[in-house]
Amino acid sequence: MRVLVLNCGSSSIKYELMDMDNGKSLARGTIAKIGEHGSYIEHESGNTKIRNEVKVANHEAGFKIMMSHLMAGKGRVIKDASEVSAVGHRVVHGGEGFSDSILIDDGVIRKIRECIPLAPLHNPHNLAGIEAARKYFPKIPHVAVFDTAFHQTLPQKAFTYPIPYEMYEKFRVRRYGFHGTSCRYVSARAAELLGRPIDSLRMVVCHLGNGVTLDAIRNGKSVETSMGLTPTEGLMMGTRSGDVDPGVVYYLSTAAGLSLERIYDILNRESGLLGVSGVSNDMREVIEQAKKGNPRCKLAVEMFAHRLKKYVGAYAAVLGGIDALVFTAGIGVNSPLIREKACSGLSFMGLELDRAKNRAAIGREADISGSDSRVRVLVIPTDEEKMIALDTVEVARGLGKKAPSDALGSKTRRRA
Repeated sequence: MRVLVLNCGSSSIKYELMDMDNGKSLARGTIAKIGEHGSYIEHESGNTKIRNEVKVANHEAGFKIMMSHLMAGKGRVIKDASEVSAVGHRVVHGGEGFSDSILIDDGVIRKIRECIPLAPLHNPHNLAGIEAARKYFPKIPHVAVFDTAFHQTLPQKAFTYPIPYEMYEKFRVRRYGFHGTSCRYVSARAAELLGRPIDSLRMVVCHLGNGVTLDAIRNGKSVETSMGLTPTEGLMMGTRSGDVDPGVVYYLSTAAGLSLERIYDILNRESGLLGVSGVSNDMREVIEQAKKGNPRCKLAVEMFAHRLKKYVGAYAAVLGGIDALVFTAGIGVNSPLIREKACSGLSFMGLELDRAKNRAAIGREADISGSDSRVRVLVIPTDEEKMIALDTVEVARGLGKKAPSDALGSKTRRRA
């Protein structure tokens, strides 16, 4: 069974075609700058890597270009579209309506559209990808896999905001959380590496990329998570502020005369690492400049690590202790410095880092725990695409349930 996995952003389509009979990736790629000057496709299959500049007017045009690369030329991996059995779609926000992945029909599309006010930067583009794919593949199953679904197990005391309760009743203002597909994959993989049933573990997963999520997981279920109603809440990120005093919004509107739209834009696109460093939203560049003595870059690195450690401690308290601390996503997998700073001083909770193992663990799975550490510290590259593909297979076959942790198997790809 061959599954096409799609992740559609405002100006991009990320895709991967997987053969689920053997767990292998046949091809993957990105179509970038959709609707902009200089749009292009990067396509990879086996040892073949292609980069072509092509005019891509919209997501529908991008989808056709993607399929042409899958079916023809040096990157060809299928003869025709009939070899694709199902399509799995990443959808950022499913609100309270979706706690599992689901077969897409017109009713599901309506509910995803209703969630646009909760994720205006993501859901419209996820829908554009769904609509383009359904036109191209009208007769095969399409499955929606929601970033928010994994966090529907949060207890009410964790997802409810301390504002007038009618705001929740009328407008569903609550914590939803994101990066759930990544957290679910990584926690399941951690259980495999530890050789323990996932329903016996307490772990904190640190998804550290341009977007950042920390998740407290007990017995395989999310019980606390850092992002909230929107992806702006939580830890300091690449361009998002994370937690700030809500009074900042009122103060900036009055003292600086800024509109709500402008403040929202600042908090989402001009803050975080970029806003503090004044250099970049890329942690690699910020660390490089910090080493050269840039004081604002030094501050950005220290702030990021401080807030990360603060959340780890808080979530360990929520769980009553932890069995594993897991780092994933771009920063989590590739930055020994951030991992070391985050773990420094946590010996009081039984966590010891092996610095040599930590420095050696870049871009790959590793146990970087010290020999005396009661808490296992793991580095696990995430594979959201594989998780989406597994769910798509389950739903397409009529089961409609989340893939069990042991479905990841030993053939799980290990990449950042």
